[in-house]
Amino acid sequence: MAPVQPFSTQFTLSREYLAECFDQSLPHGKGAKPNYLFPILLFAAGAGLLLFIEQSKVAGYMLIALAVLELLHIRFRRAWWLTRQMWGKGAGAEVKLTIDEDGIQTQNAYAQTALMWSDIERVIETDLGLILVAKSGSRQYLSKSLFPADLVNEIIAKANGQAGTRS
Repeated sequence: MAPVQPFSTQFTLSREYLAECFDQSLPHGKGAKPNYLFPILLFAAGAGLLLFIEQSKVAGYMLIALAVLELLHIRFRRAWWLTRQMWGKGAGAEVKLTIDEDGIQTQNAYAQTALMWSDIERVIETDLGLILVAKSGSRQYLSKSLFPADLVNEIIAKANGQAGTRS
């Protein structure tokens, strides 16, 4: 396997970058399709309690309120996720990204991560970026706008080469 050219860059964890992360990662994640079954069951259970229980109706109203809250969570999940990220310490911070023969490292004032090539199970290429899926199941999104075009192909080839050597 050919070595990966060393590369280093910096970028800001801006709202735009985080929105791209969410939008590009969502179709490839576990929650790609919203689960409406849970709020429907909560609503049905709450309505059942209201209709068939003569005593206090508080539990029924609570279940219906939880169903409504869950529907709001589904409807506004992108906005809520972005808000939570922007409230975090890392929001607006400069991130140093380094790619070398060992793997991919990111570092900012609050966190440092390293994903070794041998730890990458696969790479999912999206229109605007790469989703690196680790053996542990964790995922890391990197925007293609951070790299020269030839480096994107090298990252994919290196990660797939590592995945191929395990088989």
